[in-house]
Amino acid sequence: MNISIFGLGYVGTVVAGCFAKAGHRVIGVDTERAKVDLINSGRSPIIEAEIEELLAAGVATGTVRATTDARDAVEATELSLLCVGTPSQPSGELDLTYIRRVCEDIGAVLRGKAARHVVVVRSTVLPGTIRDVVIPALERSSEKNFDVEFGVVMNPEFLRESTAVADFYAPPKTVIGSRNRADGELVARLYEGISAPLIHTALEVAETVKYCDNIFHALKITFGNEVGALCKSIGVDSHEVMRIFCQDTKLNLSPAYLKPGFAYGGSCLPKDLRALTWLARSRDIEIPMLSHITPSNDAQIRSALRLITSDGKRKIAVLGFAFKGGTDDLRESPIVTVVEALLGKGCELRLFDPYVNTARLVGANRRYIEGHIPHIAKLMVASAEEAVAGVDTVLIGNINTAYAPALATLTAEQRVIDLTSSGKASATAARYERLVG
Repeated sequence: MNISIFGLGYVGTVVAGCFAKAGHRVIGVDTERAKVDLINSGRSPIIEAEIEELLAAGVATGTVRATTDARDAVEATELSLLCVGTPSQPSGELDLTYIRRVCEDIGAVLRGKAARHVVVVRSTVLPGTIRDVVIPALERSSEKNFDVEFGVVMNPEFLRESTAVADFYAPPKTVIGSRNRADGELVARLYEGISAPLIHTALEVAETVKYCDNIFHALKITFGNEVGALCKSIGVDSHEVMRIFCQDTKLNLSPAYLKPGFAYGGSCLPKDLRALTWLARSRDIEIPMLSHITPSNDAQIRSALRLITSDGKRKIAVLGFAFKGGTDDLRESPIVTVVEALLGKGCELRLFDPYVNTARLVGANRRYIEGHIPHIAKLMVASAEEAVAGVDTVLIGNINTAYAPALATLTAEQRVIDLTSSGKASATAARYERLVG
């Protein structure tokens, strides 16, 4: 394929060399003459293992050249990859000056180009940037219509400095976001022969994935550092702790708990987090990330309350109020916290959970209920159907397929708010909402 790459910085230089090795014909574009001259002489403007050899081979075979002329590059290619910088401004907002400028330059060429052209954004941009900045800039400068006369695809990169070439050939995934599947398939051809999951998705999802990845990496580094600081203060080998921690690929290093849903609860997580943060405070150790987990969890509960009461309706059914489905454990259940708050707001509640029977509650579980909502038995009904009959809002508090028949009886006047991470569990005529996602 014929590819133009705008921006010959770190990402642009690496992908230019790697795509050329794969047999594509690459034209690099940059406003800095020094970078262009380096590449045309077979040298790299960046320091990265293997890249200079790839560029030298590409220049020698004629599959790589560089220019400062956007018109030359766009007219000679079918795809233009945007690899320009998106630096931070003092406020944290991205500076999209280079993105806008490149889109205007490409659009100006497209105005007189008959063939359909696809612009591929590889720069890291916030969700909505393609919709609000890239497409409008291209349409204004080209005087053409997006998705009719030109396409735009989001194709985030997952390259790490010092291992970028190796990462290019063995990425964790290849993500292609597009509105037009044909455009996405065209971009997918660039990656033929690369063994990695190929994921086609929406433009906005592809924009967001890169941020999700990077922020999670920052989160993991911070988690390891805070655990390390706490361990050092009590004389524990943090490297041994984390070595053992990382051997759990069922819950710790896995997709477990990473689906957006509702707050955590139960007898373990809240108690253990309080204990660990107390230990840090008692030793004057700063663990700001760990210390803010509980406030974040509390904010999730407040968000749920705002959503539930947003329409002013007061008749509410709660399906599932143990902290997770398949248990009768009500200790520190976030749903119980929601029930308490709704009662305080004068709501009329009906509760159903097939696993909860107040007559069978014993020990700490019983003491918790007696101390929080001792009159819970008066709110409970015998079936999900009885709970939802005639109410304004149905709140799904935990996952259970037993709720499906009752949900199927709902009308368009009723509302379902699903606090679980399971998504829509069954067909229902009611308005369906999730707290997140």
